[in-house]
Amino acid sequence: MEYVLLGRTGVRVSQLCLGTMNFADRTPEDESTRILDRAIEAGINFIDTADFYGQVLNEGAGMGHTEERLGRYLASRGHRHRLILATKFFHPTNWDDPNARGGSRRHVIRACEDSLRRLQTETIDLYQMHAPDPNVPIDETLRALDDLVKSGKVRYIGTSHFAAWQIVEALCVSRELGLNRFVSEQARCSLIRRRIEAELLPMARKHNIAVLAYQALAAGLFSGKYKQGEALPSDSRYADPAWSGYKDGYLSTQGLAVADVLSKISEAKGCTMSQLATAWVLNRDGIASVIIGPRTVQHMEDLLVALDVEWTEDELETLNGIAPGPNQLQR
Repeated sequence: MEYVLLGRTGVRVSQLCLGTMNFADRTPEDESTRILDRAIEAGINFIDTADFYGQVLNEGAGMGHTEERLGRYLASRGHRHRLILATKFFHPTNWDDPNARGGSRRHVIRACEDSLRRLQTETIDLYQMHAPDPNVPIDETLRALDDLVKSGKVRYIGTSHFAAWQIVEALCVSRELGLNRFVSEQARCSLIRRRIEAELLPMARKHNIAVLAYQALAAGLFSGKYKQGEALPSDSRYADPAWSGYKDGYLSTQGLAVADVLSKISEAKGCTMSQLATAWVLNRDGIASVIIGPRTVQHMEDLLVALDVEWTEDELETLNGIAPGPNQLQR
């Protein structure tokens, strides 16, 4: 496992980050415990979650469940001091309360305190805004986050799903007001989702923002389960109506065509599709860490091998050639 600086901070994080979105909805707790154990054994020191996780498939019922599960794990294993723990706020945490969401000072402070309680920790290493809030001035959100940093409840702050211009605006406001600045951005990146190459990655390199890539497998498209002209596997994510947004975004004729070529290349190289797709994102210039979301220990083992995948310049050129450019296949 290699470790890289988290943007302009002095903190080093593993090139693979363990994402936990599956833990409450699709992975039993004993299996998530085994995944966490294996990840830490392999050298992963970076774990990402969100207060919103745990209710994706059962709206409202499991809000915060994933953070609670992580909290129980950390309390039982004693690994907290070794790990860089990241979580996120923004999405509704109470469907009946119109203020239990967004970037208002009221919600940011409350959401952080709730996450700390669920995670059973005194400090969140990286506290990320899950999406921009068009209804709240960014200075209000930044002042609240700055207070959390100064109080010791948060060490660093980051973003997710922000456009390049929104991050630059926030950096300018932080500089003008003397506030702690965002150090990272969590963004989609895969062989068929390359939009970040146009503006986000150049901006991130210029301002030393750590880009944390997720959905390298295109929400499972590059797992090898899906084939042109074949029915969806009954136990797959795309077969579940709750995940229709991902299906509409990735499972297209062009997406399946990319998956087909990727399958042939990976077979020739002696690795799996998921390993090759993850390795491709890992090697993008400007990507600090790739967030992986294994549902089983077997998935975890498979994705760890992505760190060892190598290729020639010709192979990389072929991969880049099958992938749509940054202005294609965007939603």
